[in-house]
Amino acid sequence: MDLDRTNKTNAKVELMKNYFLTALDEDKMWALALFTGRRPSFKVNRTQVKEWAAAEASIPMWLFQESYHSVGDLGETISLILPANSSRGSDRSLTDWFRYLGLLPGMTDAEKQNHILQAWKQLSQHETFVFNKLLMGSFRIGVSQTLVIRALAEATATEANVIAHRVMGQWHPLETTFEKLILDEGENDHASRPYPFFLAYPIEGEVSGLGNPEDWLAEWKWDGIRSQIIYRNNELFIWTRGEELSTDKFPELHFLSSLLPSGTVLDGEIVSYQDNKPMPFSILQTRIGRKNLSKKVLEEAPIAFIAYDVMEANGVDIRHLTQQQRRAQLEEIHRNMPVQGVFNLSPLVDFREWQELQVLHPASRENIAEGFMIKRKNSTYQVGRKKGDWWKWKIDPLSVDAVLIYAQKGSGRRAELFTDYTFAVWGEDGKLVPFAKAYSGLTDAEIGQVDYFIKRNILEKFGPVRTVKPELVFEIGFEGINASTRHKSGIAVRFPRILKWRKDKKAAEADTLESLKGILKMYT
Repeated sequence: MDLDRTNKTNAKVELMKNYFLTALDEDKMWALALFTGRRPSFKVNRTQVKEWAAAEASIPMWLFQESYHSVGDLGETISLILPANSSRGSDRSLTDWFRYLGLLPGMTDAEKQNHILQAWKQLSQHETFVFNKLLMGSFRIGVSQTLVIRALAEATATEANVIAHRVMGQWHPLETTFEKLILDEGENDHASRPYPFFLAYPIEGEVSGLGNPEDWLAEWKWDGIRSQIIYRNNELFIWTRGEELSTDKFPELHFLSSLLPSGTVLDGEIVSYQDNKPMPFSILQTRIGRKNLSKKVLEEAPIAFIAYDVMEANGVDIRHLTQQQRRAQLEEIHRNMPVQGVFNLSPLVDFREWQELQVLHPASRENIAEGFMIKRKNSTYQVGRKKGDWWKWKIDPLSVDAVLIYAQKGSGRRAELFTDYTFAVWGEDGKLVPFAKAYSGLTDAEIGQVDYFIKRNILEKFGPVRTVKPELVFEIGFEGINASTRHKSGIAVRFPRILKWRKDKKAAEADTLESLKGILKMYT
């Protein structure tokens, strides 16, 4: 609770540090799993949990649903409507409760119901709230992985970059210990373990503000899946930036196991690739999430790896070398590759003055890129997002003016505000056609103003969704666009967000579906 109540960085670090110094080792592992996004799944049906909670509270389902829509969080709603019990709380440890929850997957629905009800009856209201969040996999707390790494580093007197590396990859609290994962250096040299990714900051102001152009390298910023390819102990592993082991999803890259030197870790981008050039990200999307990669999928969405850094060479961590030194080693690896086209080197953009990059920058989309990556020549490969050495200079998003037509309340601190919006453009028949949902881009003050309008201009209700009088116009930005048979508009946009509230425009002045199709035709 103390961790959730403070917004001070040093206070958060100190609280976690003290926890890692005093808690049981097995509890530390579960806490670390939660803090780093490794929430286990207990295979419970949320609809059934709602029904069990409503029955236990002796209230009709419609009243439960209304309460849920008002509170905005299922776990909290259940904790509030359940009958108060005399329990002062549980004395079980965090590990005990995870073991308790771990029994659920092997139970029948009736056994699950009894198991969960027994837990609710022995927990305080606040503990019930936390239990529910763990049960349904929605437990989140306001700490970044960077802060967790920092707290662990201070608690164990270990360098932060070492800790960051040790918590990467696949591990489970039931399959390792705190000592093996964090403290035992020898046990952590697993063949599959990736390195933490170095992340870039967006350019602030003019690119010329970076100083002497001779100090920098520039590459295209490819639009794909950031990945690491690892070849150690005669095994190939492919990790994505989301710490997902994805080796089986990219069989086209398995040939690298017979060509890469042992002890090699590469950083780069997996992209759809054909005719010696990248393809739009929408092509790659067609194979993401598929369990079975058919011959047709592999033919229609071929992929390649574009390498732009090397972190380990011949089994040695070389992140401490400069960008130029690592680039030289990467180029050597690429020169020795007999297979080109599937394994590619990210080309450097030749420039002498910043003005030359400014001239090339608008052509990014024509190169199926998002802009430029600009890297300091003498920079080391660091951990996480560090300002100063790696910058991303993205092109302006695509955009259209659209009308707000549907709204839904948010969750957490915004549970009483309408913050989830659906936007539409004008169709050929003169009717508004929805094409995107957006949740970000407005200030708190603007959210309050939009919420005030929505609550006074609701036309219909469909569960938690409200149809809103179509009057408010917003500029909606997005990174990509592709045709989609799943959407009524026939269009799907990537990463939509609100760029601006167009108070100067009336609904009739919003863009049309033809406008969107024109953008689609231009960039696909």
